[in-house]
Amino acid sequence: MKLEKVTEGKSPAPKRWYDDACGTALALEFLGERWSLLILRELMYGPRRFGEIKANLPGISANILTQRLDSMEAAGILMRRKLSSPANVQVYELTRWGQEAEPIIQVMGRWAARSKRHDPLAFMSTASAMQSLLTLVDHSALNKIEATVAFRFPDDSFIVRLERGEMSVVRGDVDAADVTFAGDTMAMRRTIYGKAGVNGEGLLSATGDPHVAGQFIDLFRLPEKIA
Repeated sequence: MKLEKVTEGKSPAPKRWYDDACGTALALEFLGERWSLLILRELMYGPRRFGEIKANLPGISANILTQRLDSMEAAGILMRRKLSSPANVQVYELTRWGQEAEPIIQVMGRWAARSKRHDPLAFMSTASAMQSLLTLVDHSALNKIEATVAFRFPDDSFIVRLERGEMSVVRGDVDAADVTFAGDTMAMRRTIYGKAGVNGEGLLSATGDPHVAGQFIDLFRLPEKIA
C-alpha cells in the first residue's frame, strides 16, 4: 500500500499538537482536551440537548462546552441536528465513528478505578452510571443470566439487556422488564457496588423477580486498588 500525506480539501488542516504518526497521538488531539471525553460519554446513549449535556458536567462553562462541541463536530466525532415538531430543538449526537470510541471510556475507567484517588461517591451522571455497568461487569458470569433490567432515575431511564453472554444498554423505558430498579445514581452505587441491598433508605427500590435482581447485582464489583 502506498503511503501518502493526507490533506483535507481546500481548507488547511488544524495545527497538530504532536509531530507523531502514532494513532494515539492523533486520538489525544481529538479527545485529549479537558471535558471532551466526558462529552463523548454523555452522548453515548443518544442525542442530548446543550442544556442536558451541561447539567451532567458540573463545572463546565457554556463557553467551553460550545468550544468542545464545535471542535468535536469539526473532527467528525459528533453532529448536530434539529428534532422535528413538536420538540423543535437542536441536539448533539455521536456519529457512527464517534460511537466506536466507547471501549476507550471503558478501558480508561476500569484502569483508573484501581487508583486510591478514585472517589466512588462523587457526582455521577446517569450516563456515567450506565457506562460503569458496562465497564465493571464480570464478563465470565454473563452467560449465567438472561434478563431485561430497567433503570428508572428521576430524569432518565435505561434498559439493560443480558442475553447470550452479552450485555447492552440503551436509553428508554420498558414495562415488561424482569426487574425494575428505581432511584438516583447514589442509590445505584450503594446497591450495585456497595452490596447494601434494595428497598431501603438511600438504596434502589426493586420490583419484579428478586432472584434476577440478586443475580444482576452480583455481576458487578469495583476493582481492587493498586498497592
